[in-house]
Amino acid sequence: MSTLSACGNSNPLSGDVTLHLVAADYGDPKTGNSSQTYWNDLVSAFEQKNPHIKVQVDVLSWDVVDDTVAKMVKAGKAPDIAQIGSYAAYAAQDQLYTADELFTVSEQADFIPSLVTAGSVDRVQYGIPWVSNSRMFFYNKKLFKSAGIKNAPKDWADIEKDAEKLKANGVPVPYGLPLGPEEAQAEALMWMLGANGGYTSQAGGYTLDSPENVTALTWVKQHLVDKGLVQSGDPAKTNRADIFTDFLAGKAGMVMGHPTLLTQAQAAHMDVGVVPLPGETGPSTNTLGVADWMMAFKQNGKKAADGKFLQYVFQEQNSVKFLDEYGLLPVTTSASQAMRVSPKDKQLVKFLDLLPDAIFYPVNKTSWGPLSAEVKTGIGQAMHADPKTVLSKLQNSATSLDAASNKTPS
Repeated sequence: MSTLSACGNSNPLSGDVTLHLVAADYGDPKTGNSSQTYWNDLVSAFEQKNPHIKVQVDVLSWDVVDDTVAKMVKAGKAPDIAQIGSYAAYAAQDQLYTADELFTVSEQADFIPSLVTAGSVDRVQYGIPWVSNSRMFFYNKKLFKSAGIKNAPKDWADIEKDAEKLKANGVPVPYGLPLGPEEAQAEALMWMLGANGGYTSQAGGYTLDSPENVTALTWVKQHLVDKGLVQSGDPAKTNRADIFTDFLAGKAGMVMGHPTLLTQAQAAHMDVGVVPLPGETGPSTNTLGVADWMMAFKQNGKKAADGKFLQYVFQEQNSVKFLDEYGLLPVTTSASQAMRVSPKDKQLVKFLDLLPDAIFYPVNKTSWGPLSAEVKTGIGQAMHADPKTVLSKLQNSATSLDAASNKTPS
């Protein structure tokens, strides 16, 4: 590991320092694989090599971790480092160290460029990507074969045709459509990308009610929902976890999923196919990329210790250990290369190949946090009402939230 002198760190370590890290738990309470175990082991090894730095780690569930950190910051008790879902609001308030204050030039260059872009505000990187994933289209090969379907779907028409065959063959959920509040913003965006739409334009402005987005959700409503080719429950109330449960139980024929689902399917000895997202007229050239974020708060002035610890955290062997535990994708080129040559990660390479060009949520906009919450609870209504009306309402919220955030002093 390189020394801190190379990253412009002007306050070298002097005396003992204790860092407080708040991190999200990627484990499943049912299996007892809490992320606390990973952090305890990593911190123990780090402290042996750096006896003047102690690290206290609090691992919290995803349900509460973002709100907990927000309350800590508001109370003037920010953690030194947080590993949570978003960074932009803190960057806008000048509360975070920049990546080049924490890493050497070569270490910073190791981060995958698309993730650096997603973690940057005005071309300055504040969000340090922690883990990532990309999305692909999953189908149950056993159910396909039983229904007489020989090939994976390549476009939307194929999805409709295959869903009709699956339904006729008694499959309860031909296509699983999770537009409930857990992750509706992901499912909707993947359909939008298939029509070359998205939440923002290349210039960065919100485009929720673009013709492409309206086309995408209108197609889903008319060709899947209205024809009874999705789950029996209300798509606007169906969460991703429920759809994934159906898929892993052999009840759903097709879903859009991430690398962890593939890992779970393989553990269940399922024969699944994984292909690029079908688009309106053929395989989509775009896919959704998702990242979770690490950030270091300036409030306590522990830049040198923060940098020392983060440099250790992102060493290849340490990050790969976490990724392997939870079936996630790397955020650095070095970890990516390690995954590519690892036999046990062979099935994840197809997801890794999509990551450099993946489309990410506009997480560098401070308005995205509150807008995302509205999208999660509102966009599913496009399956009941006129999609254009639903998307226009969300676009109005996006415009208002964006205007309000731009007035916030930074």
